[in-house]
Amino acid sequence: MDIPALERELCRLPLAQYAFFPTDALVFSSRVRAVCEQECPRYGKTWSCPPAVGDLQVCIDRCRSYPQGLLIVSLGETKDASDFEKALKTRPTHEALTRQVAELLKKQGAAPFVLSAQSCDLCESCTCPDAPCRHPEQMFPCVESHGIVVPALAEKFGIDLSYGNNVIAWVSLLLFF
Repeated sequence: MDIPALERELCRLPLAQYAFFPTDALVFSSRVRAVCEQECPRYGKTWSCPPAVGDLQVCIDRCRSYPQGLLIVSLGETKDASDFEKALKTRPTHEALTRQVAELLKKQGAAPFVLSAQSCDLCESCTCPDAPCRHPEQMFPCVESHGIVVPALAEKFGIDLSYGNNVIAWVSLLLFF
């Protein structure tokens, strides 16, 4: 992989920050998954969330099977970041950027495993758990679904996720060989 060429392409995108990292730097926690189960209304209702993504050990093994990763951050602005529905309206731009970065990795010969912000919302209603995913090649599991402690990874690689009250820092991880 030509990292300098990839970085030239990344610099052309409206990313706030990015960092390459070895996947052994990932920190996993069952507490992150517990939050999914206890607080997320999408738990058990989408293929991008637990339990559909597999148990925590399966997710850890899947992530660690890739030696490298790329953390990307984009920003969304809203009048009230505490209003979840308004905050979510800033997400589509991040998802489009995540897809662009995945394509850049593919052009470099990688087959990235992409974990993105929040649960998948490609379809108006998910087929989970009654039928297979309609778009498995486009669906990105949620970063938290894999139990990844994003703040620990960001801090380790100098990524600041604090931008102020009305700014949402959206994060995706792209793991690759």
